[in-house]
Amino acid sequence: MNRIKQTFEQKKGSILSIYFTAGYPELNSTLNVAEALEKAGADFLEIGIPYSDPLADGPVIQNSSQKAIENGMTVKVLFEQLKDLRKRVSIPILLMGYVNPVLQYGVERFCASCAEVGVDGVIVPDLPVYEYEEMYRSCFESNNLSNIFLITPQTSDERIRKIDELSNGFIYLLSSSSTTGKNLAVSTQTEDYFRRIKNMKLKNPAMIGFGISNNKTFSKASEYANGAIVGSAFVKLLGCENYMEKIPEFIRSLKEG
Repeated sequence: MNRIKQTFEQKKGSILSIYFTAGYPELNSTLNVAEALEKAGADFLEIGIPYSDPLADGPVIQNSSQKAIENGMTVKVLFEQLKDLRKRVSIPILLMGYVNPVLQYGVERFCASCAEVGVDGVIVPDLPVYEYEEMYRSCFESNNLSNIFLITPQTSDERIRKIDELSNGFIYLLSSSSTTGKNLAVSTQTEDYFRRIKNMKLKNPAMIGFGISNNKTFSKASEYANGAIVGSAFVKLLGCENYMEKIPEFIRSLKEG
């Protein structure tokens, strides 16, 4: 059983996934941050591949991406850094990035490199569903890689069923169609959307992302899904002095308030 499925089976709810950008705040901070997050109690990690034109990201993650590129982070450098990943980190690891750097690196090579270092899944928001199914699915599956699809409040039931059929990890439920970093506004409309997905009884677990920044929003998201993903709020912390010392308290405050 892969690490993603194991985590969902062992921990029935309130799963906490943390996103951070590879190579930020320093080129070589990636593994140190990952190790500290696991020790502090994170259940999943999403390591972002920096990209020069991150359309779905708000200013905090855009800035971290720009800084990481300036620091010298590339897909190749990231895989070199992750060679010792499984000596130091045991929780599920996903790589998150845009399709362009993956295509430049080569999809088959990318999937093989993920398998080699122990990456469990990939989130590529701008990879079309049909392209994945027709061109890349076999490559992902032969390397035991889960491809995580995103859905928004505007996604049709038909498309959600299709995504559920193609998924073998979890489904990433965007709380809104805005960019990252906006606070989760739990309106009647948002709750209706979360409830609609929950009532569809999909075979895959769901995680809610975009706007999760504190215990209140994490707890609210966990009512409707298996857990939630925190990105901008943690990336903001990485911009502070002595950020490594602040990680345990940050995770505790999300889980306990």
